[in-house]
Amino acid sequence: MFVTFEGVDGSGKSTQARLLAGRLRSEGREVVLTREPGGTTTGERIREVLLHGEALAPWAEAALFAAARAELLEEVVRPALDRGADVVSDRYLDSSLAYQGIARGLGVEPVLELNRLATSGLLPDRTFVILLPPAEAAARRSGELDRIEREGVAFAEDVDRAYRRIADAFPDRVRVVDGTLNPEDIAEIVRGQLRDLP
Repeated sequence: MFVTFEGVDGSGKSTQARLLAGRLRSEGREVVLTREPGGTTTGERIREVLLHGEALAPWAEAALFAAARAELLEEVVRPALDRGADVVSDRYLDSSLAYQGIARGLGVEPVLELNRLATSGLLPDRTFVILLPPAEAAARRSGELDRIEREGVAFAEDVDRAYRRIADAFPDRVRVVDGTLNPEDIAEIVRGQLRDLP
């Protein structure tokens, strides 16, 4: 199965991706844990530009995310799924829909079409959106902020609203989880919501 985690920075999505990967491995499953942008040599270079480079035009940002995603799909995700492994990803195309499509105003449909092309239409079996008030998420972060995190709480609030819209638009695939719960309780909710997948 292919499972992705989404949410504003600091929401706990990375923690949940790691917890799920560990849980699946403890059940004897082969698991590939990855992140976006990144996960490949080229993807990590693109990550550096996206998160630590200069300001980018919204479409340039969207195209770079899609390019890193295409490389990740080709090198990591598809080969893993083809050999029967589970793939757990910290972010995937819903991030582009939320950040560039809605929060940056490019439009969901154009950004979705770009990513359909970049991924050959591969969607996750399940996407978990970890919802946490953006101010609380910001308070959880530590260390140096990246380019997108430096845009502040107002932008994070736009992204939070965007994720809620995405969850409403794709109810068969996307599940919303309360990020204010403790991580272990969230992990149990996540595992329970995967029981209907193979």
